[in-house]
Amino acid sequence: MSSDSKYKLEYIWLDGYLPEPNLRGKTKLADKAPKSVEDCDLWGFDGSSTQQAEGKSSDCVLKPVALYPDSSRKNGFLVMCEVMMPDGKTPHPSNFRATVGDDADLWIGLEQEYFFTENDRPLGFPADGFPEPQGEYYCGVGYKHMGDIARQVVEEHLDLCLDAGINHEGINAEVAKGQWEFQVFAKGSRKIGDDMWMARYLLLRLAEKYALGVEFHCKPVKGDWNGSGMHCNFSTKFMREQGGEPYFTKLMSAFEKYANEHIAVYGPDNHLRLTGLHETQSIDKFNWGVANRGASIRVPHAFVNNSHKGYLEDRRPNSQGDPYKIVSRVLKTIQSVS
Repeated sequence: MSSDSKYKLEYIWLDGYLPEPNLRGKTKLADKAPKSVEDCDLWGFDGSSTQQAEGKSSDCVLKPVALYPDSSRKNGFLVMCEVMMPDGKTPHPSNFRATVGDDADLWIGLEQEYFFTENDRPLGFPADGFPEPQGEYYCGVGYKHMGDIARQVVEEHLDLCLDAGINHEGINAEVAKGQWEFQVFAKGSRKIGDDMWMARYLLLRLAEKYALGVEFHCKPVKGDWNGSGMHCNFSTKFMREQGGEPYFTKLMSAFEKYANEHIAVYGPDNHLRLTGLHETQSIDKFNWGVANRGASIRVPHAFVNNSHKGYLEDRRPNSQGDPYKIVSRVLKTIQSVS
C-alpha cells in the first residue's frame, strides 16, 4: 500500500508525572484525512508506563480534543488529547483540562521562555566556567552571542507552529546565554492551553533533529543569570471595553488575596526564580507597578493611559507551569471580582 493512501495522526497527551506532566505521543494510521477533531477516534494506551495506571489494570483512553496539521510529516496531523478512564467518558485524575474554567472572552498571551541545552548545560556555555555575563544576549545578533544553530531551530519551530495554525505573536533571544522565547496568543483557557502544549511538543520534537535538549525548568543556571518564566498577559471583555480605576483596584486586591493560590499552580521551584532579582518580585510578596518588570503584575502605560482599560501582565508564572492550570487560576480570580 502506498504511503500516499495513509494519514499519520500523532496522538499527544500529558502524562501523570509530577510536579508537572511530560508530553507523550504515538502515531495512529488512518485511511482518510480527518476534517475535524470529531473524525479522530478514541485510542487506548498503557497507562502503567506513564504514571497513570498500575500494571494490573493499565488501560487508559485518549480522547481527541484539538486537531492541527503537521507540516513536518507527509500526510501528517497532530491530535491533542485528554486522558480518560477505560470507559472513555470519565476524565482521568491527571486530566486537568477536563475541569478547567473557561471563557471565550478571556484573551491570553503567554510568553514561553526556555533554554536550549547541549551536553547537559545551556547551549553556548563552556565545559568549565561560564560565558560572558548576560547583557548582550537579549534580542542579540551575531555568532559571538547567538552561536550557529539556535536561531535555525527557533525559525524552523516558528514555521511549524504557524503551519499548524498556532497563533505565534513573536520570537526573540532572551537575557541569558542559550535562552529564547516565543509568544502565543489565544482566546479561552482550553485553546491557549492546547496551543501552548502543542508548541512545546513541536519544539521538543524538532530539537531531537539537532541533538539539542530543551530545558523548561525555571532556574537551570544558578547565580547571576535570569530564570525562565511564562508571563501571562490577560484581559476580559469587561477589562477591554469598560475597565476603570475602581475596578482595577478591586482586581489587584483579589490577586493579592489569592497570591498563594496562584503561586501553587505557577510552576515548580518558583522560589528559585522569584527572588526579587532579575526582573522578579519575591515569591512571598505581591505588588503591581506601571511598566515595572520587577513587579508581580506589570501594568502597561497603555492600560493607564486608556482609562485603565486593556490587558495586564502577571509575571509570576514560570516556564515549566501547566498553562491550563495557570490560566484557569487567573480566570477564577478575575471572576471573584464583581
